[in-house]
Amino acid sequence: MKNVKPNFKTLGKKYGKQMKQIQAYFTNMSQDEIHAFEKNNGAHLNVDGVDVELTLEDALISTQDIPGWAVTSQDDLTVALDMTITDELMQEGLAREIVNRVQNLRKTGGFEVTDRIELLIEKNDKIDAAVKQYGDYICNETLATITEVDALDGVEAEELVEGVNVKLKIQKK
Repeated sequence: MKNVKPNFKTLGKKYGKQMKQIQAYFTNMSQDEIHAFEKNNGAHLNVDGVDVELTLEDALISTQDIPGWAVTSQDDLTVALDMTITDELMQEGLAREIVNRVQNLRKTGGFEVTDRIELLIEKNDKIDAAVKQYGDYICNETLATITEVDALDGVEAEELVEGVNVKLKIQKK
């Protein structure tokens, strides 16, 4: 949704006496009228017998975000992206982060690309659903079998996403 306000800096010099009516014009604009104003690079008004020529420079047009959506506009195109993180998206994201961390562990541990590994994951309520739902994906991407354990002593927890930590360890099969 777009909002429009008068640009008092440009309008005050040209139409000081008509400012109240011009402000009312901008305040009462519908979304279609704002769009037409942008498309036509302004508008022509008659205020108390005075011809008023408004340009894009005379208006302050902004896009108002819709809660939960990212909105951007350029020319005649407006794009809105739903930024809501569903539970399914969260689980998939956690699985992808686990894969990323395992690949980093493989690299720093000197493992060969083709080495089959066992992935030990400390049980954790925040990642259990992701491991269960995307276990096959994790295994295929990392050439691993997954073993969930109650505790991984001596392993430091890594933050996957804000507030979600995991303890991972890999070893050759």
